[in-house]
Amino acid sequence: MALAKLAALAVLVAILLHASMPAVSIDQMPATMTLNGFGPGESGGDPSECDGQYHNDNEMLAALSTEWYAGGRRCFKMISITSKGNGRTVQARVVDECDTRHGACKSNIVDTSIAVWKALGLDSNIGEVPVTWSDA
Repeated sequence: MALAKLAALAVLVAILLHASMPAVSIDQMPATMTLNGFGPGESGGDPSECDGQYHNDNEMLAALSTEWYAGGRRCFKMISITSKGNGRTVQARVVDECDTRHGACKSNIVDTSIAVWKALGLDSNIGEVPVTWSDA
């Protein structure tokens, strides 16, 4: 009985340690940037995964593909996004996951608010642009 309790405690500690580990730092990861609406009734759908809230598209916001979202470990962290077309770089806050497991996204997506597109000087009507991103 004591051995079972000890094993259960070890599993709990392992889970807590995993949850508190930071996401692996990424440096200039190639990606495709897409346009997302983070408000109610917009293309982003449900409230954000990080806090269960909708957000203002005039803020510098991003949703990352499932692998990069890292189980929420990038929630509210800043990332740098660089346009491969014009070389401009901006920072945006991660507030959501772009779910690749259920087909909502491809695996290399940085889904951003209109504010990010404007700050990068890009035409949001294009729909997809090549970028790189990194942890800020």
